[in-house]
Amino acid sequence: ETGARVRISHPPPKDAQETGHFLMVLVYNLSMAKKNMVNWEAREYIAREKNAAWYVCFGIVVVGLAALAIFMQQFTFLLLIIVAAVALVVFSVRPPRVLHYSLSSKGLSEGNNLYTFGDFKSFGVLNEDNHYSIVLIPKKRFATSVVVYFPETSGEEIVDIFGAHLPMEPVKLDVLDKLVRLLRI
Repeated sequence: ETGARVRISHPPPKDAQETGHFLMVLVYNLSMAKKNMVNWEAREYIAREKNAAWYVCFGIVVVGLAALAIFMQQFTFLLLIIVAAVALVVFSVRPPRVLHYSLSSKGLSEGNNLYTFGDFKSFGVLNEDNHYSIVLIPKKRFATSVVVYFPETSGEEIVDIFGAHLPMEPVKLDVLDKLVRLLRI
């Protein structure tokens, strides 16, 4: 099942000849809806391996920041450090989920979320360590960009559909993304 819907914009046929034409148009519309839809599965993010040295360095930084917070008697900051450290460890241990994506003329659906093309001003393609992703640049000033990983085998078809609806522009990792990758978070 592709989830494609065809809207019938004229009244039902009155005779056999009109019925035949109606069915041909319906079959054509259904086949075009299937051709213009791409489905794939991909991980939500790239999992980076963390060795024992990473956890030791992380622990040293957390203990150092906690000691600084205690020395300065900033107990709210201490609580923030502890909560952030626990959240980061839980997030780093959890494996990425495999998400199901569908791309159609309406937009990109990720599970139950639909991102319509009208919400974005452009898109770009990133290749990071042989992992390809589409980066959707939002129209809203403070909205975050949407990053979607895809298999290389479906890449041309995916980029063609995005290109039919949005302009493509070069994208690169911003400073925060580079820092996250450097720290292997």
